[in-house]
Amino acid sequence: MALVELGRFDRNLANILVGRLASEGIDAVAFDGGTSIADGSWLLIPVRVMVDEDDLVQARRIIDAA
Repeated sequence: MALVELGRFDRNLANILVGRLASEGIDAVAFDGGTSIADGSWLLIPVRVMVDEDDLVQARRIIDAA
């Protein structure tokens, strides 16, 4: 299993996308969600949504259709 980046999103949208993908049976992980939260810059740092490389095409289809 190799993780690849599906995209970079604001923290809230990234977590919504992870849930949406999970509902379709695709495991996804949001990386960097807690980055710089202590100093208030979390809105400036995008969160990476990562999926297995074998699921990337299907995950993009799901995200594009949403």
